[in-house]
Amino acid sequence: MELPIYLVGYMGAGKTTAGRLLAEKLGWHFVDLDDAFAQIHGYTTAEYIRTFGIEDFRKKEKYVVEDLADQVPYEHVIYATGGGYPCWEDNMDCLRELGTSIYIRWKPEHLAKRLSLTDLSERPVLQGRTEKELLSFIAPQLEAREPFYSQAHHIFDVEICDEQSDERIADALFRFIRERI
Repeated sequence: MELPIYLVGYMGAGKTTAGRLLAEKLGWHFVDLDDAFAQIHGYTTAEYIRTFGIEDFRKKEKYVVEDLADQVPYEHVIYATGGGYPCWEDNMDCLRELGTSIYIRWKPEHLAKRLSLTDLSERPVLQGRTEKELLSFIAPQLEAREPFYSQAHHIFDVEICDEQSDERIADALFRFIRERI
């Protein structure tokens, strides 16, 4: 297994929360690429998109990933990518070359339920939507992104949606990674 590890998947898939838990279990570093973007550019991803547009954001986001790959002095890192990152230009190819990519795959109805229980203020495209409206938004978008996400080196299917999901994801990925390095 090539290091570092890049977690990909839709908004709310657990890339950040489970990724942090996983890094802690492994004793590795954790980098949320949305947080890194904010540190570098001085805007959260939502603020940047509102101010400069999605196209400019995607270009800058790509540079953040590539710059971090060159600058981070250690290889034992878990990166949480933004949900749309793998779906733009050749970004999935880039992740596959930089390390090992793992797709955290959920059923759309589970993602809608999970996201409906969170603060959606940092997710402008989802704000104010009910669980049913979230599902109507998520299902076609997830279907369109599946060809990109499924190019990951490994796919981890999440079958149960409850308050222990992130811990279960981290535990399963911990075992998976430990068996391969």
